[in-house]
Amino acid sequence: MTPIKIIPKKKRQKKNPRYIRDEPVETIDNLSGPEYKEIQTNLDINISYLKEVFGESADLVTRKLHPHPDVSMVIVYMEGLAGSQQVQDSVIKSLLDWFGTTKVIEDPGALISSISDTSLTIGDITQTDLFEEVFSNVLSGETAIFIQGYNQSIIAKTKDPTKRNVGEPQTQSVVRGPQEGFTEDIRTNSTLIRRKIKNENVRLESKTVGRYTKTEINIMYINGIVNQTIVDEVRRRIDEIDIDSILESAYIEELIQDSTISPFPTIFNSERPDVVAAGMIEGRVAILVDGTPFVLLVPVVFPQFLQSSEDYYQRSDFGLMRMLRYVAFFLALLSPSMFIAIKTFHQELIPTPLMITLAAQREGVPFPAFVEALIMELTFEILREAGIRMPKAVGQAISIVGALVIGQAAVEAGFVTPAMVIVVSITAISTFVFPAYNLAIAVRGLRFAFMILAASFGLYGVTVGLFLLVIHLCSLRSFGVPYMTPIAPYNKTDQKDAIFHLPLKWLTTRPRLINQANLTRQQSKNKFQKN
Repeated sequence: MTPIKIIPKKKRQKKNPRYIRDEPVETIDNLSGPEYKEIQTNLDINISYLKEVFGESADLVTRKLHPHPDVSMVIVYMEGLAGSQQVQDSVIKSLLDWFGTTKVIEDPGALISSISDTSLTIGDITQTDLFEEVFSNVLSGETAIFIQGYNQSIIAKTKDPTKRNVGEPQTQSVVRGPQEGFTEDIRTNSTLIRRKIKNENVRLESKTVGRYTKTEINIMYINGIVNQTIVDEVRRRIDEIDIDSILESAYIEELIQDSTISPFPTIFNSERPDVVAAGMIEGRVAILVDGTPFVLLVPVVFPQFLQSSEDYYQRSDFGLMRMLRYVAFFLALLSPSMFIAIKTFHQELIPTPLMITLAAQREGVPFPAFVEALIMELTFEILREAGIRMPKAVGQAISIVGALVIGQAAVEAGFVTPAMVIVVSITAISTFVFPAYNLAIAVRGLRFAFMILAASFGLYGVTVGLFLLVIHLCSLRSFGVPYMTPIAPYNKTDQKDAIFHLPLKWLTTRPRLINQANLTRQQSKNKFQKN
């Protein structure tokens, strides 16, 4: 792959804060509101413009202070976003105490620097001379401090620390392993990852996307392991996003994915810190989005969607459970279509006693096998969606009991045969075996396409559909990495952790096409173990 060249943007030179005492004071009539970009030296103009931009919002707090006879300032923050107690203790009280002990201001030009360095007890303080940066910080929960006579504002990090506690993952549970999941707070999520990887080479880059939402996005990777070309490609795709809002990581996933029309996901998402940490150690890049507990991982390959973190926490079974998931994948994809094809076109493949039983079941059923399967599949999909949308206390009961009751009633009413109910039930249960929910959605959609091919052309149609599916999968790429790696292109070294899962002492290298900088995971021999 050709390396991507990143041309850095020229950084705008920051102006030194000006302290103006003798210049003529500007008036609000001399300024054009919509084009008013830089902070002025007049305090009243700055506050009037802030209130004008925010539309006199009731939750915009502007607290005036006169901590010194020669100093007038205004504290600006958004109520509910900023921590009220933190603003009171670390900003207002700190300023009043500091000015209370300062009798004479010897150097007025250095007042902002003195306040930032010696007065405020906030850990993170920045300065800006642009209103755009003030708006962004205030709407993120920070506090802006304006001082009469200065064309810069002090930004104190006072974001409200209230957030959801770290709890158990809701969609990716395991029997053995960590029971903590990501939250909606992006800083909590990056902290959970750093707790897993205590290494100074972990890099975190921050970006803001969304013209209105100004959503914070973090890119995390391990320097020295990751392929730098992939990092550059992730940066490029995120920088090219121009959209009004980013409300969930699915927005980013759809906007930076390689193939939009493919039913198969080319970006992996997880709400488990251990899964994301394991992916970064293999050389992948994590993308964190503020406001969602789902973190993205790129690049991704197809076998990754059928791997569970629990595979590495239990004793190695050489991939038996993982191979069971591959069997479930083909059952969920092909069971209805194979039953339709054999029952409609290839009855000679059915043993005679079973054929007689199936023929007896069809007595009184007015619909062909395809219509039977379509009725049952649509009914089960409706029940599954209803179970998801219903309250948790009754949702699961409705989906399971509803399927049993409706299936039994449909058989007694003569709409479908008992054999078709069994086939659809096996198909539905197989979709729950997938660790990745988005892969199950792709299989659910493709299942109907295979049913149509089976009803039209029998096993020949199913075979052609499989050929087209394999060709499509082999043509996909995820950030330059072939989607079917290490199956196609075939890589003998990486087969130890693809379909099979060998013991950890044999997993000595990282995936080759994903990582090209540091392939060695561990030493090939463990002196405490005997072969």
